[in-house]
Amino acid sequence: MQGELTATGALIGALVLSLLLAALHVAAPRLRGLPLVPERVTGSFAGGLAVAYVFLHLLPEIAEGNEAIGEALSDVLEPTPLLDLGVFLVALAGFAAFYGLDRLARSRAVAAGSTGGAGAGGRQAGGEGAGGAEPAGVYWLHLGSFMVYNALITYTMALRLQTGVAFALLFAVAMGLHFVLTDRSLEEHYPHRFPRSGRLLLAAALLLGWGADALFAPTSTVVVALLTALLGGSILLNVFKEELPASGRSSFGWFLAGLTLYAGLLTLVTALGE
Repeated sequence: MQGELTATGALIGALVLSLLLAALHVAAPRLRGLPLVPERVTGSFAGGLAVAYVFLHLLPEIAEGNEAIGEALSDVLEPTPLLDLGVFLVALAGFAAFYGLDRLARSRAVAAGSTGGAGAGGRQAGGEGAGGAEPAGVYWLHLGSFMVYNALITYTMALRLQTGVAFALLFAVAMGLHFVLTDRSLEEHYPHRFPRSGRLLLAAALLLGWGADALFAPTSTVVVALLTALLGGSILLNVFKEELPASGRSSFGWFLAGLTLYAGLLTLVTALGE
């Protein structure tokens, strides 16, 4: 079930998955607006998938990376409790960086909204005029961080395929649904800027990550573990922020259905891979 791929086969498979994920980015608004499927259903189901992925695959993967770093550096450094925390500190840094960017975006959006809402022309300024009120610096910083996030996902995709095809496919499914919901958040933060440039740039970042992997494939165990931890911290924040929405926008039943389905698939793949 796990399957093994050559380096070339994994690279080709990673390109296919990168193209599919890029297409999901571009099509996200249409997917969220499917006429027969309410957004609260798709959001809750995707949230359940992502949370199951975090607890059953991502956290164990970060722990395995920590063990790999310890083994790789055992001849150079004496194992210490501080060294054991290394990967988790990187994951925490990724979590904190994305949380800080989100807080910055929200505070600037509130400030822009209060400015645009003042006076008799407040409605007009908060509408089309708010396109100019969306701070360009914050937008590009926020979008740039998600571009790095996307590039890291596809930069490590070929390695995931070599490690296990089934796990890599499940990872791609979780990330694809995750993109649909982060797209909603970015459009809410930047309703004028993001639809014009954001989606295409995020899709391009996925292909850029694959291209970087094709040219400079990660070979060091330490580098791979650190990149996985950095990506893991970012995924943790974005999953819990975007995919556990407020009660008015969510359905616990569909959340539980997504969580149960994905947990079952991960358990099955793990059992067959033993």
